[in-house]
Amino acid sequence: MAFWSSTSVFTTKVPRKVLFMFTLSLSVTYLFYSLMSCYNSLQFPLQENYVYQGRLVTEETTFVTLREKLYSASQGFTEFTEAERSTAVSTVKDHNAEAEQRTVEWIRTQAAPTNSAALAAAYHTTALEREHQEFSTTDSELRVNCTSDYGEKKLPQAIIIGVKKGGTRALLEALRVHPDVRAVGNEPHFFDRNYEKGLDWYRDLMPSTLEGQITMEKTPSYFVTNHAPKRIHSMARDIKLIIVVRNPVTRAISDYTQTLSKKPEIPTFEVLAFKNRTLGLIDASWSALRIGIYALHLETWMQYFPLSQMHFVSGERLIVDPAGEMAKVQDFLGLKRIVTDKHFYFNKTKGFPCLKKPEDSSTPRCLGKSKGRTHPKIDPDVIRRLQKFYKPFNMMFYQMTGQNFEWELEIDSESRSSRD
Repeated sequence: MAFWSSTSVFTTKVPRKVLFMFTLSLSVTYLFYSLMSCYNSLQFPLQENYVYQGRLVTEETTFVTLREKLYSASQGFTEFTEAERSTAVSTVKDHNAEAEQRTVEWIRTQAAPTNSAALAAAYHTTALEREHQEFSTTDSELRVNCTSDYGEKKLPQAIIIGVKKGGTRALLEALRVHPDVRAVGNEPHFFDRNYEKGLDWYRDLMPSTLEGQITMEKTPSYFVTNHAPKRIHSMARDIKLIIVVRNPVTRAISDYTQTLSKKPEIPTFEVLAFKNRTLGLIDASWSALRIGIYALHLETWMQYFPLSQMHFVSGERLIVDPAGEMAKVQDFLGLKRIVTDKHFYFNKTKGFPCLKKPEDSSTPRCLGKSKGRTHPKIDPDVIRRLQKFYKPFNMMFYQMTGQNFEWELEIDSESRSSRD
């Protein structure tokens, strides 16, 4: 009774019109905050869901179409230095970080209702720009960015194990044009110099690969390293091995030419090649000559691997018919024949084939200055004696491999023997 009495007194002293306005203002305020609550509970999750779904669709689509894009990229060749690759990757990371920062700022300012529509539109534009950037990535960028972001690092399924100055770099660069080949550019030297660092260290050097791609590396010194066959066999018994061989006399001169460019003070080729030139005693302990005794080194490898897991590439034929040699290598690796004659052109200045760049580039891709050096003039008598020295070893090598490389035939010194 006391409550109703006090209420009656209050209503009699306060005008009804004022009371009505007060009640109405409370109702409007309540309605306004209710609407704001609905806005924040409904609109923001939708925007967040948009971000998530947009990113998901972008990544899945990129993954699905990556292989097709890589195949189209194989129509031309693009090579990147380590510095260019690092710059490209860091640029993409910076762009992604900037986009994420914009997202955080948008979330923080979402509570301001007067700017929400403008901010949502701005973020929508940013998301679309990011999506467009991912979809409009060029084929050459795909080889650097997308492939490295997807897949996993694996131990090599194939290795170019030799030989030095045989044409291994040219072969590797041609293979890297293939979209299903991912290879390390530098020589890891794991099985001859860095074995104590372990397989995890070795695997971390490899590029990331997608399903169906082959991981490769090349280190020519493996072929003449006695413990390399056993170590590689312990890693993978079914690994595929590629050996690029070249006329051992020409290879030795090329090897000497490379050393001479770094150490001009070394003795002449003729002095290093003989223990006693008067007696005609060849110094087979000199590494430039010892590498060319292919049969001796192959015998060690055959203790661990069958010939069916080895493929021998002719360094001479790789120069005169690169597409033909590449067809055999792709067959050996179980790859589709994508790298063909349309990827090569002959550089008369260098004296060997070069890879063509994509259509949107003005310059082709040739091997560096260390390739194509002019050989020093060697006494023809020294060359004849070396050919006689190598002949029985060459015959043994032909018999072991079942291939005749025809190194005993006279080779035109200008077109095929005078270049590094």
